[in-house]
Amino acid sequence: MAQINTVDPNDVIDSDLGAPPPATAPAKDTAPTVQDGVPTDAPAALPETSSASPAIPTEDTYQQDDLIGAAEGVFGRSAQGLGKLIADILKKQGRPNGYIVGREGGGAFVVGLRYGSGTLNHKIEGQKPVYWTGPSIGPDAGSNVGSTFVLVYNLYDTEDIYKRYPAGEGVAYLGGGFNASYLRRGDVVLIPIRVGAGIRLGANVGYMRFSKKQRWLPF
Repeated sequence: MAQINTVDPNDVIDSDLGAPPPATAPAKDTAPTVQDGVPTDAPAALPETSSASPAIPTEDTYQQDDLIGAAEGVFGRSAQGLGKLIADILKKQGRPNGYIVGREGGGAFVVGLRYGSGTLNHKIEGQKPVYWTGPSIGPDAGSNVGSTFVLVYNLYDTEDIYKRYPAGEGVAYLGGGFNASYLRRGDVVLIPIRVGAGIRLGANVGYMRFSKKQRWLPF
């Protein structure tokens, strides 16, 4: 006898259709990304920026070659050891932002006097006339005249040069010679280098007073 199988018509219909595709989740409503006030679909990659710093302006100090050239213009190339002296000072103190070139004369017999005049060269404010006087006291005798070259440090306002600066030095001129001393008032430092002729020997303490006009009273 023929064998008859019972078939559910719903199963047959479902098998013809095949398995339904997997359900996909509805897209979520996401807020657009905003960059620099402009909506974007995705975060934009930031462009690479150069790590180099902006160009640095020229440093407001004088180079060694400029100072030695200016000093040789005052003293001449005959002052042996002058370039080495300036180089040694710059190595210890750094580069100045100003310098004074001028001439002075002085004398002493226990009590001494000094008068000078010159030009202040400032890296920012340019050139200014300057005069100075310098009373002193100490075991010092003789007289000398010559040229002066002053290295000026930390002078950010040229008006600050026109004040009194305590000074002390040892002097030894036997026909000629040069010496350097150190003056300071607040942050401003002055290092005068003197080359001159005369006969003078000793040591003294006092001050140098700078002014805009020539003064005959040393105090």
